[in-house]
Amino acid sequence: MAASTVEEITISYEEEGILLVKELDKEVLTKGGWTTIMFKYQDLDKTTNSFKATKISIRRYQKQSGEYKQKSKFNISSIAQAKKVLDVLTKWTENEAGGEADAGGED
Repeated sequence: MAASTVEEITISYEEEGILLVKELDKEVLTKGGWTTIMFKYQDLDKTTNSFKATKISIRRYQKQSGEYKQKSKFNISSIAQAKKVLDVLTKWTENEAGGEADAGGED
């Protein structure tokens, strides 16, 4: 499904009426011609028909011809990996002043 607004963008994915990727939460990090969204989600384990452990994905979208198209993604495959990323980000940013000036993040 094509999304024309940031609010319509989802990571949820269905095939033949079966939900294969379930979006649990979404945070918009930046908006504009380039949009960055962080998703919390689960994949369906087709053998057990239950959802696997929570994962996190950071995705970049570019608006072209009125629709957002995914351009890149980084998947955090476990809560342990998410905590390591958080630790590094905290270490790298704890002595930074302000931090909001570059929040737009246009590349």
